[in-house]
Amino acid sequence: MMTQKQKTILIYVTPAVLLCIPLLGNMFSEEFDWSPGDFVIGAVLLFGTAFIIDLIQRIVKNKTYKILLGGAVLILLLLVWAELAVGIFGTPFAGN
Repeated sequence: MMTQKQKTILIYVTPAVLLCIPLLGNMFSEEFDWSPGDFVIGAVLLFGTAFIIDLIQRIVKNKTYKILLGGAVLILLLLVWAELAVGIFGTPFAGN
């Protein structure tokens, strides 16, 4: 069983590892074209999501509610990320 400290470390290391993927892509490939602003937005989204999930893990006692709330937060992250990337909803913030 993981301790609360180990869970917290895992929650905050995951976004850092995910942000290393486009960083390495920018360094070694012409296919990636992330600007510093893209990294800032990605970091805010990923670490903000990690913070909210960490709060859910600490505050909510019922395991079922933890899973449901965490899943809802992750789905919201994916929808926002997709909107910023390709504009699936057609908002003014839409990407390409």
